[in-house]
Formats: sequence, C-alpha cells, structure tokens
Amino acid sequence: MNKLTGLSLGLAALIQGAPALAADVEVPLGSPQRVTQLFAYPNNCNVICFRNWTLEQTVEHYLTQSVQRDGYSTARVKVSGDQQQLHATISGVPQSYGKPLTALLDAGDLAYKGASQLNADGKWAYSWYLFLPLGMALEQRKSVELLHFPPDYSLTRAQDYLESATTDRWATLLTANGIAAEQTPGYQTIVDIAPIAAPSSAGKDLEGVYDYFKDYQTSMVKQVSQSANGKALPMVAFGAPVRNWIKQQYGASVGVLGLGQISPNPGVNVPVLGSNHPSYIWYAADPANYDNDQAKADAAGLKVMGQDLSAACWQAGMGSTAGSDPSAQLQRCTQTWQVTDKAKTCELFYTSVRDLTPPQAQAKCATAPIKTQLQQLKAPAPAPSTEVPHL
Repeated sequence: MNKLTGLSLGLAALIQGAPALAADVEVPLGSPQRVTQLFAYPNNCNVICFRNWTLEQTVEHYLTQSVQRDGYSTARVKVSGDQQQLHATISGVPQSYGKPLTALLDAGDLAYKGASQLNADGKWAYSWYLFLPLGMALEQRKSVELLHFPPDYSLTRAQDYLESATTDRWATLLTANGIAAEQTPGYQTIVDIAPIAAPSSAGKDLEGVYDYFKDYQTSMVKQVSQSANGKALPMVAFGAPVRNWIKQQYGASVGVLGLGQISPNPGVNVPVLGSNHPSYIWYAADPANYDNDQAKADAAGLKVMGQDLSAACWQAGMGSTAGSDPSAQLQRCTQTWQVTDKAKTCELFYTSVRDLTPPQAQAKCATAPIKTQLQQLKAPAPAPSTEVPHL
C-alpha cells in the first residue's frame, strides 16, 4: 500500500468516526418574550447601551461562543423569525446539536419561574439579573464546575460567562496542569446554584434563594454531568455554599480535596471533588486577616495554592483521560503539588497572588523561612474559615 492510499484510508476512517455534520440545523427558540427572558436582553443597557445589539444579535453572540467552544470553528449562527417565533439556524455542526441547546433553554424556563417567584415574595434585589450559563460548550464538555453565582460584570460588561476573576484564575491553574489555554473552556462548563448575575459582594444575600431554583439546579446537573455518549463527567464543587448544597441535595459530603459521588441520572455515578472557591486565596492570603502578619498570610496562601493546584490537576486528569480512577488521580495530584513540586507551587503563589516576577518568586521560595513553610504544606491550613463570594 503506497502512502497516498494509506492517507486516503486514514482520512476515510476519521470521517467515518466523526459526527455527521448537517448543512443547517434549525433550533426553535420560542417567542421573542421567552428569548428576551432567557438571554437577559438587553444585557448592558442603561439609557445608553454598552453594546447596542438587537435581540437576534445577542442570541447569535452567545450561540457563536458555544459552537466555537465546542470546536466547530467554521460553524455559523443566524437568528431570525417574527413576532410569534424565533429560531436559530446553525451551520457546520452535528444534526443533534439542537438537543443540548433546547435542554438548556428548557432549564432556563425553570430558572425564570424561580426568579419570578423570588420577586413575587419580595426577595429579588434591584441590582440582580437572571443569567443562564450561556455561551459555554454544549456538546464537547470535559468536566463540570459547580459554583455559587456569576458576577454581574460577566453579563453587563463582557457578555461572556467565562470572563471573570474566578474563571480566569482557574483557567490558569488548568494550564499549569497541562491543558492548553484554548482548551480550558471545554473543562469549565459551569452550573451556578443561583443563576443570578449580581455584585460580587452579594454572596450572603443569595444564600437564602437556592430553594427557588431547585428544579433548575437539578435539571442542569442532570444535563451537564453526562457526556454526549452518556458517560459521567468529573465535577468540582467550589466553595462552602456549593459543597453544602451538594450535601443537602445529593447527600455527598465533600470538604476541600474531599471526594464524593452523586447520581443525578439513574445508573450514572458522577465523581465530585470539593475545592476552595477559586477566589478564596486572595482572602486567605490577606495579611489583614492575621493582624498584618505577612508570614502567616503567606503560609495560608501557600496552603491554599497547593490545594487549588491539586484540585485543578484532578479536574484536568479526570477530564482528559476517560475512565480514570478518581482516588488514584487525586493521590497523584496531591503528591505532585504538595510534595514533589511544592517549590513550583510556591513560585506560582508568589507570581500570581503576590505579583512578583519569576526570578523574585524563585528567590523568595529559596529562603529559609519559606522552605520551612513548604515543609508544612500538607498540614492543616491556618487560613480563616470564612469564604469569599463568587468574584
């Protein structure tokens, strides 16, 4: 067999194994009123619109984010319709692509119902926005992130659910664990237990709203915790409110770097890892929480950094290698970041949290006091127990 024949056979095999692409997939979105509600339209208008988009352009924006993050770089989205019905025409995606989008919007109806009841009960704040997890990978997910609530600026300024201090920091930890930067969105399919874009200081106010969104929460977890072929996807539960919700809803206790298992769908066991909130490190490492004792603040920050890198390592490993053993993966990750490569953990802390240059961080981590702190990296963290909200 010559090289040309072999190449042709190889391409044929790839094409045969790839999902069938349709010229156009048409997805009904519902009435303009429904679409307006589910896409938080207009996203950013206060007399003057930050981005002066029509409803159709807004929907096209988020759906384009999704198809790009699913890896369909040549796909195109067009939204059109009339006063009774809007629909999205998506080219260059599999025939089945409309199914997860329809499921997301159906779950969105449940979120809207919960938010409406919350408002009817006088518990809705004027500065909140209903915000569904729009624009993320609908099909090619690698893992799931369970968080508290999205910050308002992700909606009003960025129109990107994955643009925030929280998601940006976690993406850098995934890249530190071998995931290419352009692939991190596939690992960051988010479900917020409160689908409300709110100021970052609103965490305490939102703690009383979860029950209003129970149907939405469980519907979303059912949807996203399985891959397109029905396999369980690894899930990370970030922050105390979310870990408590997992315990209440599914009976799984997951502390920081604690493993649990839930079954949102019959016969599908989803591994869940507890983690710090991605933004918690800035609170834990704040000298003001230790009477301005910098050494104590650094020790707390180093501890949290080791935990966070270990959690991101588990997420990266579980998401990139189907069928991995969750316990064995966690053991490898904690060994790597809290024992074997703890000097690298230290350097990453000082560059990303203390804003030192790499040479400055290396010099800092080579000092005797820091080396002593690193010896205690796996000891109980001295950080305060209070967790910051989703920033």
